[in-house]
Amino acid sequence: MNILWRIAATAAVLGLAPPALAADGPRVVAPAGPMRGTERDGIRIFKGLPYALPPIGAGRWKPPAPMPAWTGEREATRFGPACIQPPSRPGSIYSEPPAAMSEDCLSLNVWTPKDADKLPVFVWIHGGSLTTGAGSQPMYDGTRLAKRGLVVVTINYRLGVLGYLAHPALSAESPERTSGNYGLLDQIAALHWVKRNIAAFGGDPANVTVAGESAGALSVMYLLASPPADGLFARAIAQSAYMISMPSLRAQRFGMEPAEATGVRIAAAAGASDLAALRAMAPAALTAAAAKAGYFPLGTVDGSVLPRQLPETFDRGEQAPVPLLAGYNSGEIRSLRFLLPPAVDADAYAAAIRKGYGELAAPFLTHYPPSNVAESMLATTRDAMYGWTAQRLAASQAAAGVPSYLYVFDHGYPASDDNGLHAFHAAEIPFVFGTMSRTPALWPKADGSASLAMTEAVMDYWSSFARSGKPVADGQPDWPAFASGEAFMLFADRPRSAASPMGGAFALHERVVCRRRAAGDTPWNWNVGIAAPPMAPPAAECR
Repeated sequence: MNILWRIAATAAVLGLAPPALAADGPRVVAPAGPMRGTERDGIRIFKGLPYALPPIGAGRWKPPAPMPAWTGEREATRFGPACIQPPSRPGSIYSEPPAAMSEDCLSLNVWTPKDADKLPVFVWIHGGSLTTGAGSQPMYDGTRLAKRGLVVVTINYRLGVLGYLAHPALSAESPERTSGNYGLLDQIAALHWVKRNIAAFGGDPANVTVAGESAGALSVMYLLASPPADGLFARAIAQSAYMISMPSLRAQRFGMEPAEATGVRIAAAAGASDLAALRAMAPAALTAAAAKAGYFPLGTVDGSVLPRQLPETFDRGEQAPVPLLAGYNSGEIRSLRFLLPPAVDADAYAAAIRKGYGELAAPFLTHYPPSNVAESMLATTRDAMYGWTAQRLAASQAAAGVPSYLYVFDHGYPASDDNGLHAFHAAEIPFVFGTMSRTPALWPKADGSASLAMTEAVMDYWSSFARSGKPVADGQPDWPAFASGEAFMLFADRPRSAASPMGGAFALHERVVCRRRAAGDTPWNWNVGIAAPPMAPPAAECR
């Protein structure tokens, strides 16, 4: 049976309006070439559009090469394959194995209203620890956001060892004498494609918002800090970002081995004697070998794509001066308990905090008391990774003289709360896209009028921000810009404005990070709470 007829039949079984078949689908002629997609409910959909040449063979671990324009009409009715990634963890609420994977994965997808003209563009960067995920995941379907007057784009980018490996041999063949950051360069290439082509879809190339959650939000921060991304976007949204320390290309800093040394170690663990052997390895086997050797992908401070550690970039005001919307979820760690150290009793907890935090132990125990160790440990890791990051981003953009908006997502519903997952990591995503019916199989499903109303409010705020740089929702409270009063929007039973989201704990975490940055010998966000090593003495600027 023809693939399009299978899609139509499946849609009919699910009670959905079937997409227009390719022969009758909408056509666009862009600088990239002519293409034909599908249409549903007034939204034109174009899938699997390549934005760069396949990074395979000799192109593995090289910056993305521009995709030449195609001449014949391209059928843009199917998503491209996901980038190579390991299997999902069994039983994870995030588990959603891709239908197909390939190194030939650098594609993007576009949802745009019929008759769109100079609409704001919303570019979504998926999460997944820079290791898993794809722009084709059902939860990222852009239909409902497009109905709010946006052109929505989702992208794939190289993941894991294929996307972020640095190695001396790779640096030697680079004109900049650097390596790593290939997944980030893919994202930048996708933004260049958007700038060149999005007008053909009715989008405004001068009004692009980059948005992402978790590793997607980490990527948004990298884009804010990366000179090659300058001028490619006008606004940024960072949902549950984590501003953790990064490896340097050739120096050992913050307790992390040099990125090139990591590459040498991974190559040896994979049994590859040289770069040619690494490039000849099957991608799945290489990904598995790297994971077994403990490889964890991150951006690399290379002096070029990422010139400095992120806090230093923001402290110096060198980031892109664009309006920002950032926030985190109150239950971030409830679904990420592997980030927690082993449980201890109250006495051991208090003793470990005093040993690790020294004179900062008293304020620490005030914010995270031993009276409820389990909740304090959840809150500690949440605030150190996600809360501190979101507030620091908002404060940095405000200091740069551009509007910034902070939120805390604290919305729960029966299926999440009954499983101890109130406002868990990524819980806000289906509210942003209006896709609660399209979440992964084990995801707690929301129902009820409260969650429906919250979906409308969140979609209004996010789409308004993408349109104008100011989040506004019909019939909802004004969202005050972040300033010295630490104003933010709390999404709980309903949206409402508030102040001081971390109850003063931000200053504590900022002091901890400042000391660790000054000492330079330990990561600043991983070793927190009872896992913290003895605190370094305060540097002059950290007092």
